[in-house]
Amino acid sequence: MEHAHAARCLEKLGNPTRLEIFRLLVRTGPAGATVGEIQERLSIPGSTLSHHISHLVNAGLVNQAREGRVLRCTPNFDLMSQVMDFLTAECCTGVGQPAGVEKAC
Repeated sequence: MEHAHAARCLEKLGNPTRLEIFRLLVRTGPAGATVGEIQERLSIPGSTLSHHISHLVNAGLVNQAREGRVLRCTPNFDLMSQVMDFLTAECCTGVGQPAGVEKAC
């Protein structure tokens, strides 16, 4: 994953409302939830919810599918995993010693 894509995803999740929406969708699993269900569970006004969902969809974090007159939102678990892998890819690898500094061990 490229830094710019990871940064965009994290930027979109950096909003408390969008983070709450995304976490709700993750809890629902692959079945996701309809926009109406999200609105009911989180008590978010429809226009506000639509605005935040569009940010998540544009970043690729959420997918939407029309089911008749209803929009179902599902989390993009693959992208979520990529972001998590990006954040942890170099965990505990160290950053090396600055020039002129001796190792302590």
